[in-house]
Parts: sequence; C-alpha cells; structure tokens
Amino acid sequence: MPILTRPPCCYLNKTLHLLAPSIFSGCPPCLECSSSSFPPPGFPGFFQVPGICCCCGALRPRFKRLVDNIFPEDPKDGLVKGDMEKLTFYAVSAPEKLDRIGTYLADKLTRDVVRHRTGNVLIAMEALDQLLMACHSQSIKPFVESFLHMVAKLLESGEPELQMLGTNSFVKFANIEEDTPSYHRRYDFFVSRFSSMCHSCYDDPEVQREIRVAGIRGIQGVVRKTVNDELQATIWEPQHMDKIVPSLLFNMQKLEDVDSRIGPPSSPDGDKEENPAVLAENCFRELLGRATYGNMSNAVRPVFEHLDHHHLWDPNEFAVHCFKVIMYSIQAQYSHHVIQETLAHLDVRKKDSPRVRAGIIQVLLEAVAIAAKGSIGPTVLEVFNTLLKHLRLSVEFEAGERRGSMGSVNVSTSTKDNDERIVQNAIIQTIGFFGSNLPDYQRSEIMMFIMGKVPVFGTTTHTLDTSQLGDLGTRRIQIMLLRSLLMVTSGYKAKTIVTALPAPFLDPILSPSLMEDYELRQLVLEIMHNLTDRHDNRAKLRGIRIIPDVADLKIKREKISKQDASFMKKNGQQLYRHIYLGCKEDDNVQKNFELLYTSLALITIELANEEVVIDLIRVAIALQDNAIINEDNLPMFHRCAMMALVAAYLNFLSQMIAVPAFCQHVSKVIEIRTMEAPYFLPEHIFRDKCMLPKSLEKHEKNLYFLTNKIAESLGGSGYNVEKLTVPYVPQVTDEDRLSRRKSIVDTVSIQVDILPGSNPIDNMVSTTTEEITFEALKKAIDTNGMEEQEKEKRRLVIEKFQKAPFEEIAAQCETKANFLHDRLAQILELTIRPPPSPSGTLTITSGHAQYQSVPVYEMKFPDLCVY
Repeated sequence: MPILTRPPCCYLNKTLHLLAPSIFSGCPPCLECSSSSFPPPGFPGFFQVPGICCCCGALRPRFKRLVDNIFPEDPKDGLVKGDMEKLTFYAVSAPEKLDRIGTYLADKLTRDVVRHRTGNVLIAMEALDQLLMACHSQSIKPFVESFLHMVAKLLESGEPELQMLGTNSFVKFANIEEDTPSYHRRYDFFVSRFSSMCHSCYDDPEVQREIRVAGIRGIQGVVRKTVNDELQATIWEPQHMDKIVPSLLFNMQKLEDVDSRIGPPSSPDGDKEENPAVLAENCFRELLGRATYGNMSNAVRPVFEHLDHHHLWDPNEFAVHCFKVIMYSIQAQYSHHVIQETLAHLDVRKKDSPRVRAGIIQVLLEAVAIAAKGSIGPTVLEVFNTLLKHLRLSVEFEAGERRGSMGSVNVSTSTKDNDERIVQNAIIQTIGFFGSNLPDYQRSEIMMFIMGKVPVFGTTTHTLDTSQLGDLGTRRIQIMLLRSLLMVTSGYKAKTIVTALPAPFLDPILSPSLMEDYELRQLVLEIMHNLTDRHDNRAKLRGIRIIPDVADLKIKREKISKQDASFMKKNGQQLYRHIYLGCKEDDNVQKNFELLYTSLALITIELANEEVVIDLIRVAIALQDNAIINEDNLPMFHRCAMMALVAAYLNFLSQMIAVPAFCQHVSKVIEIRTMEAPYFLPEHIFRDKCMLPKSLEKHEKNLYFLTNKIAESLGGSGYNVEKLTVPYVPQVTDEDRLSRRKSIVDTVSIQVDILPGSNPIDNMVSTTTEEITFEALKKAIDTNGMEEQEKEKRRLVIEKFQKAPFEEIAAQCETKANFLHDRLAQILELTIRPPPSPSGTLTITSGHAQYQSVPVYEMKFPDLCVY
C-alpha cells in the first residue's frame, strides 16, 4: 500500500479538479496543497471553511484544528481560553508536535501582519507566550526558532504597538532557563534592532519613550539570555558591544539628576522602570557585572568612543558618572583593567585641548578613588609613570605657549596656560590620592619613583626628560613633582624613621631644600613634616609663636626607639645642616620660617634624646650668632626673623625637656625682648608693619640666649654639656653645587664675563680683599688687641680639640680641606688649559656645542713627551 505524503483531502481535491475543472475554478487555495478547495463558494449541499479542504475537514491534523479553534470570530473577544487550554495540554502531551504548531502559528502570524490584522497578531503572540512558558522539553528548540522568527517579524514592522509586543514576548523568552545550551542560535538581528529602537525619534514623545524603553528591555533580555551561556560568547564581540553600549549611554544622558544616584544600584520601583535613563543604567550595570577579564576591554572601549564622539569630556559630569557606574558594577578584581584602559585613552588624546585631558584625568581620579582599596597592584607603576609623563607634557606645552607668545599680549595664550594649570593640578591630585591609598610598602616605592624623576641642576640622575623645558619649565616640573610627592606622603605613618627616610631617599629629598627657590624649599619641608610627624602633632604647631604653656597643646609623643636613635646618630648632622642653611637663604618668606620652626619642633618630639637635644641647642645658638655677625649679608628682616625663630624654638624646647633653670633663662630673655626688642619675637617681626633696628651689634647680652647659662642649667640636670662649648659648623658637601647655590665658582665666572681683559686670578683675589675703612686701620694699628685675640683663638682651638667629639673635629677639618680643594680646583681650571686632542675640542657657539678637530701634525707636544 503506498504511503500518503499529503492529507487525503488533497488527493481527493486533485481528482475532482481533473474531472470537473470548470466547476472548481473559483475555490480558494488549500493551505496544504495550494489547490482550490471544494466546493466553490455558494455551492449547495456542502459545509465550507475558507482556506481549508472542506470536503474532508475531519481528516485535517489535530494540531491545526486546535490552533484554529483558539482564534475567535471577532478578534476583539481575545484568546479563547478553553481551546487554549486544550492546545497547551496537547503540546505538553505530544512535545514532538511543538515544531509543527510553531510553524503553523508563524505562518498565520506572518499573513496577519502583512494584512494588518492586529487583533489576530495579538492572539497568536499570546498563544505563543503561553506555549513557551508551559513547555520545557528537549523538543522546544525547534519551536523557539519559530518563535524568534515571529518576534523578528513584529520588530521589523513599522507599527510601534507590534514592536513593543514583540519586545515583550522576547523578554518573556529571555527569562526562561533552558535545560541545554543552543549551539547555533544567534541574536545579531535582535541586538541591531533593539539598539535602533533605543535611538527612536518618533514624533509623539510618549510613543518615543515607550519605544526606547522597549529597546532597552530588549537589550537587557539579550544580555540575560546570552552572557550566562558560555557558547554564546559572540555577544561580547566588538560589533555587538559597539551597538549595545552607546545605545545605553545615549539614554543615560537623559538623567535629570546625575549625582543623586551615584553608587551601587538600588532596587528600582515601578515609576523608575518606565524611565529610559534609569532602565538603561540598570541594564548597563547588569552588563558590566557579568563581564569577565577577557570581555572587559570590549565593554569599556565603546564608552570612550561615545564620550569622544559626543564631546562629553568638557564638561565631564556625565563621563564621571559613567565611570562611577562602571567601577561600582564590575568585579573588584577587574578594577585595574579599567584604569589601564583610561591611561591608554589618555595617551591617545595627549595632543587634545587641556580641558579634554583634564576631564580624562578627573575620570581617572574618580576611578582610582573607588578602586584604591581593591586589586590595583599590577598597574601601580604604570599609573604613576603615565601621569608623570603627561605632567611633563603639560609643562612642556605651557612653556612652548609662553615662548611663542613672548613679545605680544595674547589673551588666548594666558587662557591656555590656565587650562594647562588645571591639567597639572588634576594630575597632582590623582597622583596624591592614588599614592595615599596604597599600602605602606608600595607607597615607599612610589616615593622613591617620584623622587627619581625630580630634576636637580648639575646632575643627570633623574629619569624625566627636561631638555626641552628650559630653566622655567624645569623649575615648574620640580614644583609639580614635589607637590605630587607631598600628596603621596600625606597620612604616611611609618613605625620607624628609617622606614620613612631610607638612605637612598634621604639624600635626594634633601637636595632641593638647598635650592634658591623658596617655594621648592617649602615643599621639601612639608614633605619632611609628613614623613616625620607620626603622631599628628603638626597641626598643633602651625604658625611660629611664643607658646606660653606647651602642655596645653596636648602633644602626643613616645619614647625614642633604638632604631630612631641610631638614625639620628648617623643622619642627624645632615638634617641639622639643611635646617641651618635653609634659615640663611635671603629669599625666605614668613612661611619658610614657620616651616623651619615646625621642623625643629617635630624633630624634638619624634626623634630627640639627650644627645639630640644638645645638638638642636647648638644649631639654634649658631643661628643666633649668624644673625648677629651677619656673615652672609642678610637683610635686617631676615636677621630678626632668625632671632625670632630661635626664641620660639628654645621656648618650645625648654618646656618639652622641662628643666627649670633652662626654662627660667629662656623666659627671662623673652621677657626682656618683649620690653626692649620686640622685633626679636615672632609675634612682632611677622606683622605687616614692624620697626626694624638699624644694627644688632649694639644690643646688650641679656637680649640673647647665652651658651654658658644654658650649659649651667642643663648640666645641673644631668645633661652632657661638653658639646655646647663647641660652635656648630655645618658640613660642606656636593649638594651646594648640585642644588645651584651661589658659590665662589659662580662669582669668578661672572667677573670673568664682565672683565674679559683682566687677569682672572687678580679678579678672584680682589673679590676676597677686605674693604679699607677707618675702623680697619684702627684695628691694624692696635697690636695689643690683636695679640689678645690671637691668644683667645689659640685657647679656643686647644679647648675644642680637647673637649669636642671626634665627629665634630673631623667635620670641621673636612670642611677646610674641601674649601682649599675647591679653591685650588678653581685656580687650576682658570690657568691650565687641556692640550689639544685629535678628537677635537668642545666649543659653544650660539648655545650649541660643536667639536673642532686638530690635525696630529699641528699639535705641539712637550719636550718630555717627544723621543
């Protein structure tokens, strides 16, 4: 018996057409065989259903009859629930029929969409949704293909109602957890369509909002359906992320109050779900929360492109909000990846306007602020290296603009300079915030890293290229780097001072404290305060003043540890030297003296034992003597300021060590100064209008702190005061030359430039000759006084070598030896010229170095070298 490949009605219909083709020419087509159905319209004696082979309707498949029955005569009546229950029971009982049911429904829906039968379309989609929710068998896979095909048809239609209907059905499908993954299913069309719906520009604002909400919910459905399926990794490909992410960001820009919802997502309510901006942000958070390390770049990169394309870096409120959302949404261990992407984008936009770069850096700051406590270890040095590089570029741009505008008044140039300052401040703020949130061990490395970038005149040890900056640009980069270091050291509390100031870091950080720029010296002192102050006492010491009772400050201190005592024994002289020389700078302002006073006070609190106390008193007395003698020709204000500094510090020190006799002497001197010489006290000298004396030599001794009385008072309390009789003399090192302090070599070179025809040696001697005055002649004639002075000098020298410690004697001898060596080197440099070399001699022409070679046969060798 032959197997029928079509329903029997089809074969019967074919036969009738062959027998009487003229009778059945007007019959509507059959759905199964496309032939005309029997009987023709109005043919008597037969029951007719249009579109069906009605001559044998009872032989049609049951699933078709069940599907047809769910459609009422009037589509307004809605789905026939009783027949729908029958269809659902049939589909659950015979899951192998799901494929045919889906195909049949898809064909009916496609025809209804084309014919704009919206009622039937709604009924068909409702039936599909119920079948989809009821059936969870292995056979649902083919049915899903038909379902997605119908959803695609609805999304392609131009009617907003059908688009939202298809979106709702897709969202229901996306919430279904399938038992097995799909190997072949792709959602490329849905990503594209939902993304375009997010950018809807429909005329009616309410319809436009509904379409955008539908598009966002559709994207959310695609994300939920695909990101958890390892076989659906294609959703993270750039072609999809480039559509999804900008669509979400476009709707997020419509937030009216951005700052009110920054932070981790809250539970949305019904009203917010209808807001496209809120819904888009929730979807964006969900997308980022599901991203892995390999997908993070594809998810973040479109954010930068969107912000670039829509010029959202200046102003950057929305950009900051976006990255706060990103940092709060991603997993904590991936935070460093976002920071890396931001740094890479900053490199790409390094030639953009300053405000754009400042906007990117501000975004980086916000990202770092959130990720600082997380996993950012792998990018620490990369962050600082990139930021320091852009800091140098900003200073270079600023210096270039300034050079280009020389000789002309240009308002735009000054505006650019101000914008570059904004960039520099943003970089410093980011560096400081990033560094201050690092662990102590990493912060120490960053301090060394930044300090290695600070250029010091005369050295090439720094790793930052400043060849194109010039002196002003180099000074600017020095200030910027030290400000960065100041912020990194803020809040840093090491257990021992050796940890805070290791030997490789101490020398480089103290070198700028001898530079001629007072602002650089201030920054160095503030950095030293951050590293030295381990008990937060600096705020209590702010401002230089005579403190009546130090106990009221409630200063916190601990007993000095062995490690700190060893550090002071080894490096204390270096700290004293920089404080002493820093007080003698002629460009000091009030803030410099205040910081120097704070430095002495912090050393007293944190690092002072009995030996250190004696050394600090010697430094203070040396400063007082220097102000009186005035070997450095300082202005009267600076001399009085040094006297005031010494008074404020000795008042503080005497109360800290609590020796009654010492406190009494200091209080008495301060009391006399208040009455007779108020310009020796900080409360008076640092006022705007203060009467200064014409000279200090005529003042009586009771206005000064006397070494012998201090020694007597401390000796009675058990202090070893032998060192007090030895005047403090700072060591001389190479830092004076490296920090570009004025030296004898600079003076000689200046005089040679002014007097090119004179003898350099005579000029050098003339600079050191003493001015001949009446007083000088009188002293020269008074031989008796000279002899007494010589005897007194010999006695002091003998006493010094008998009582002074070996380190002090060695330091003074080394100072004299270095001084003689420098003088000899200057004389040799000025008198001896190197012999000609075949390789050439270096000459400077128009600021450029050139080599001029000398032939060997023209060279004249000494007689002893010729044989």
